[in-house]
Amino acid sequence: MTDPRIRCQILLLLAALLVALLAPLAAAADVIDYVNSVRRHGCGGHAGGLVPLRESTRLDEVARQLAQGAELRAAQQLAGYHAASAFSVQISGVPPSGDVGRVIARQYCEQSTNPAFREIGTFQRGADVWLALAEPFAPPAVRDRAAISRRVLELTNEARARARHCGSAYFEAAPPLAPDAILERAAAQYARDMATYGYMDHTGRDGSSPEERITRSGYRWRETGENLASGIMRPEDAVAGWLRSPEHCANLMDPAFRHMGVAYAVNPRLEAGVYWAQEFGAPR
Repeated sequence: MTDPRIRCQILLLLAALLVALLAPLAAAADVIDYVNSVRRHGCGGHAGGLVPLRESTRLDEVARQLAQGAELRAAQQLAGYHAASAFSVQISGVPPSGDVGRVIARQYCEQSTNPAFREIGTFQRGADVWLALAEPFAPPAVRDRAAISRRVLELTNEARARARHCGSAYFEAAPPLAPDAILERAAAQYARDMATYGYMDHTGRDGSSPEERITRSGYRWRETGENLASGIMRPEDAVAGWLRSPEHCANLMDPAFRHMGVAYAVNPRLEAGVYWAQEFGAPR
């Protein structure tokens, strides 16, 4: 029989080993809880009530690669993580409790309360913690193209229904736009070209302007406009981004326009991944 004192020592050693093994997991959970607390309560004028970040094992690997000295983009590639957008930070002097909430709220409030971020990864070494926050690459599905086109039109018309400033220019509320199949085909063709060749520019690879492309599509116009975007996964974010840009916002609010076509194309091999084209027209 084993001596009771030896058995007790073995149990104590096993318990100590278990604590040592579980400590990093507990620390990581604490860090994530603190970050999510900032997202829940808000900070620095940024509203709370955001969806909590979920832990990603691949983002944990991104954080580990960051700790090895890799830049964020290289760390994502090494970990096989495709992000639509991402942010990383190293925080030094973290207390044993893992409380990084005050540091996050004070120094990284805007990034930690980014509503696009959905996942988090952590790596801790001593009193240093590496965090990686990301919006995972989740492009809209092909089967949803028609629904997403309708949603962009709906959001665009909601925006046009209210007067607003686009930069320094003031726009009164404008009439709603109607969908146009020709403009949608022109948008789809240009979105595919951008996604295939990995560029985003109003000047096409053949040197064409938006007006020339819309003319080639067969749409007879007296005024046209074009909005582009890339790296955006949702129609709500696409329209919100256009409204934040004075030039894009002015296109969206132009009272002369009567028709709209919008499309997106996906190329998962590219960092941006998703390319959008929104075409406007005032018919002759």
